[in-house]
Amino acid sequence: MLDIQSWQANWTTDNRRRIALILGLAMALVGGLVGLSLALGGPIITVGLLGALLVAVWALTNLEIGTWGVIAIVALFPFGTLPFKLILTPTFLDLAMGGVFAVYAMQWMTGQRRHLLTTPLHGLILGFMLLVSFDFVAGLRYAGLTPALLRHFAEFLLSMLLALMLVDTLRTPVQLKRLVRVMMLAGAAAALLGIVLYALPNGLAERLLNALSVFGYPEGGVIRYIEDNPDLAERAISTSVDPNAFGGFLAIIAAIIAPQLGTRYPVLGRRWVAGGALAIVVACLVLTYSRGAMVAFGAALAFIAALKYRRLLLVGVVIGALLMLLPQAQNYVERFVQGAQGADLATQMRFGEYGDALKLIARYPVIGVGFGGSPDIDLYLGVSSIYLLIAESMGLVGLVAFLVVMGAVLAYALAARRALQTQPGLEPLMLGLTAGLLAALVGGIFDHYFFNIEFQHAVTMLWLTVGLTLAVGRMGHQGADSRAPSGYAEDGQHAVPPRARDNRPIIG
Repeated sequence: MLDIQSWQANWTTDNRRRIALILGLAMALVGGLVGLSLALGGPIITVGLLGALLVAVWALTNLEIGTWGVIAIVALFPFGTLPFKLILTPTFLDLAMGGVFAVYAMQWMTGQRRHLLTTPLHGLILGFMLLVSFDFVAGLRYAGLTPALLRHFAEFLLSMLLALMLVDTLRTPVQLKRLVRVMMLAGAAAALLGIVLYALPNGLAERLLNALSVFGYPEGGVIRYIEDNPDLAERAISTSVDPNAFGGFLAIIAAIIAPQLGTRYPVLGRRWVAGGALAIVVACLVLTYSRGAMVAFGAALAFIAALKYRRLLLVGVVIGALLMLLPQAQNYVERFVQGAQGADLATQMRFGEYGDALKLIARYPVIGVGFGGSPDIDLYLGVSSIYLLIAESMGLVGLVAFLVVMGAVLAYALAARRALQTQPGLEPLMLGLTAGLLAALVGGIFDHYFFNIEFQHAVTMLWLTVGLTLAVGRMGHQGADSRAPSGYAEDGQHAVPPRARDNRPIIG
C-alpha cells in the first residue's frame, strides 16, 4: 500500500524541481535575449528594451497604465517593431493595444466589470465599423488578401474599438484628466525630441535615428527636407519618420493644450506649465514645415476662441507675427504663398493625385475599391486627403458615413458644454478635445495619414481623440458621478478603503 506521506513528499520535491527547471530555462532565455540585444543593438537599446519589458509587465496588471503605454508609443515610438520575427513582425503599438484589450477582457471575465457604459453614438460607430469591414471584404476581389493587409486592417478596427473602450474605462473626471495629462506630456516630449534632433548636426541626428533601424525604422537618408531636396530647409520629424504625419499629431496635441491657458483648473497643474508645453509643441510644429498641420492648428485656435477663450486669438496673432517678421521664418511664409499659388512641386503633385483620385471615384462611386489596391492599372489607390482616400476605398457611401460619425461626435460633446461648466476643469478639456478632433479633420483635407491603414499610429491618434471626446461628453450628459467598476476605486485602480480614498488629494 502506498504511503500517503511519502507520496506527498515526493510530489513536493518533484514540484520544486519542476519550478527550479522552469526558472532556470526562463533565466537562460532572458540571458540569451539580452546577449542577442547587446550584440545587435548595443547597451543603450538593451537597457531601453529591458525598461520597456518591465513597463509591459506592469501594464498587464493595470489597464490605465496600459492605455498610457499606447499613448506613449504613438507619440515617441510609432513605427517601432520587435527586433525579431514572429511569423509577422508585430509593432510595439500592436503589443500595447493587444495587452490593453486583453486586460479589459479579463476584467469582464473575472467580474471586476459588470456595467458597460456607452453613449448614443456607440451604435453609429459600430455601424461604421461594419461598413468598413464590408468594403474591405468587397475590395478583395480587386486585390488578393495578404498577411500584411490583414494585419493592417485588424489594427485599423482595433483603433476604432479603442474609442469605445475608453468611454467605458474613463468613468470619472480624475481618470479622464490623468489620461489627457499623459497625452499632453507625451506630445510635448515628442516635440522636444523633434527640436533637439533638428538642432543637432545632421550627421549626428542621422546616426541616432539610424540606431532605431534594428526596431524596424528606415536606415539611411532619414533626415527629411522640403520636397526631399537637401538644398532646401530641413523638416522636424522626431521619431515619426514622416514630417506631415508628425505635424498632424502635434496639431492635435496643441489644440488639446490651448484651452488650458485660460482655465483656473489646468490639467497640468499650473497655467505656466501648460504655456511652456504649448510653446514647445507649436515651435516643433512650425519646424515640420507642414502647411496643412499649421492650417489645422489655426482652425482649432479659431474654434476655441469663438466658443470661449478670446485671448487665444492673441496667441494666434503672435505666432503669425513671428512667422511674418522673423528673418528665419521667411522660408516658411514663402512656402505658404507658393502653396496657395500652386507653384511648388509638392502642391502640384497633390493636384495630380486629386485628379487621379476623382477618376477612380467616378469609376467606383458607391462602395469604392476597398483597401488593397486599385483594380485598374492606369490608376492607383492613395491620395493626400483622407476624404478622397475614404471615397476611393469606401465610395461616397463610406465618405458620408464618416462625416456623419465625426459630426455626431462633435455635436454630442458640444451639447454637453452647459453641464460640464458646473464641473471644475471639464469644459476646457471638452473644448480642447473637440478642437483636437477638428484639427485632425481640417488637416485631413491636405493629407491622408489619419485614415491610412499603413499609418497605424495616426489612425490610433484620431480614434483616441474620438474616444476621449465621447468620454467627456458622456460625463456632461449622464453625470460624472457614474459608479466605478466593481472592485475598483474612483481612480480606476484596485479598491481602496473609503477612508484612505477620501484623504487623497484630487489632482486638477
